[in-house]
Amino acid sequence: MSKVTKAKYTSEASVGFTHRTAMEEAARCLLCHDAPCSKGCPAGTDPARFIRSIRFRNPKGAAETIRENNVLGGTCARVCPTGDLCEEACSRCGIDKPIEIGKLQRYAVEQEKTFKMKVLKTPAKKKAGKVACVGAGPASLACAAELAKAGYRVTVFEKEEKAGGVLTYGIAPSRLPQAVVDHDVAQVKGLGVKFEFGRKVGDGIDLSQMGFDAVFIGAGLWGGNLPDIPGKGLAGAYTAVDFLKSARTKQEAFDFGKRVVVVGGGDVAVDCAVTAKLLGADEVRIVYRRTLEEAPGSMSEFQYALSLGIGITTNMAPAELVGESKLEYAMFNGRDGKSGLKIAADAIVFATGQKAEDMSKIMPVALNEKGLVKATAKGKTNMAKVFAGGDVVNGGGTVVEAVKAGKDAAASIIAYLEKKGVK
Repeated sequence: MSKVTKAKYTSEASVGFTHRTAMEEAARCLLCHDAPCSKGCPAGTDPARFIRSIRFRNPKGAAETIRENNVLGGTCARVCPTGDLCEEACSRCGIDKPIEIGKLQRYAVEQEKTFKMKVLKTPAKKKAGKVACVGAGPASLACAAELAKAGYRVTVFEKEEKAGGVLTYGIAPSRLPQAVVDHDVAQVKGLGVKFEFGRKVGDGIDLSQMGFDAVFIGAGLWGGNLPDIPGKGLAGAYTAVDFLKSARTKQEAFDFGKRVVVVGGGDVAVDCAVTAKLLGADEVRIVYRRTLEEAPGSMSEFQYALSLGIGITTNMAPAELVGESKLEYAMFNGRDGKSGLKIAADAIVFATGQKAEDMSKIMPVALNEKGLVKATAKGKTNMAKVFAGGDVVNGGGTVVEAVKAGKDAAASIIAYLEKKGVK
């Protein structure tokens, strides 16, 4: 990979607000008394409050509001589907267009970094309670932060070498730069949360024997999910999670070929296609089984893919992969039952969802038929001291939903520990 190609892959695609443009955008806010935008944020980041601070030239106050409510404020500013949440609820929608809340949040967090602010603080006196968080993805990071702010001693176990989970290993850096993730993670570490990397729970690590008063499972979905079609075992067939992880960790050594097909219609599919293109593929095409209007992915992300020369074909589902030992071409069947498609390819990436690894190895909790942890909306499982949240419970959601799940589970853990007299 050339230096130019690598630079394209790691450079952020969108440009944020300057101080002036941020002030101009915040000035459009109607300062609603009962702000619908704040109600539309699952993580409770409170856009109305931080936009008000920016409008009155207090970016530091805006950063404080964001960080106190959402420890992953920088990350969510870039990957949260604001168009379907806070911005869709914005009162200006009935006048012209919604406030660009995501970009204002990004601006405020950038100010936090510029001014070297330290917003989050822990109590002077630590509590005796010890909690383990499994996985260092968004749900676990949010849970760990809330527990640490309450004074509990938290240890995060992560099988990889870096924290972030899907943020570090499953999203293209052009959409979410690693520096942004690292800055958010630094806020969690700054609360005194201990991280143990290269430590996979269930693989020689038994949390039940380590004296923890409570356990949170936020391990995410890292199991492969290839469709049951002929040729799926050929070299050149990847799951989205394997493809994106290889791109993030290998880069120069990751040789997947020049012709790439990505199957799927979500943001993950776009991430895979963009990654392939920015890493040097000549021909990249997204193929989706339904129409673009039915696709769960963000239209802005699809537009970005198109701007890079990535093609999009709809109403086609994968039927067969063909090749001797390595993929040569892929066959698709049309939604109408009559059409078909044949595409020459060196690699095909299936961005059609992931599945959970065996969660019972972590703790003997109840699982559903999909292998996901059974848990209430507040993160409670069938085991009193074990809680869970995020993708490993909901089967795959947004980062902001994972943050909410982590915060809700932390509240349940605190209530449980207080009831048990662990203080």
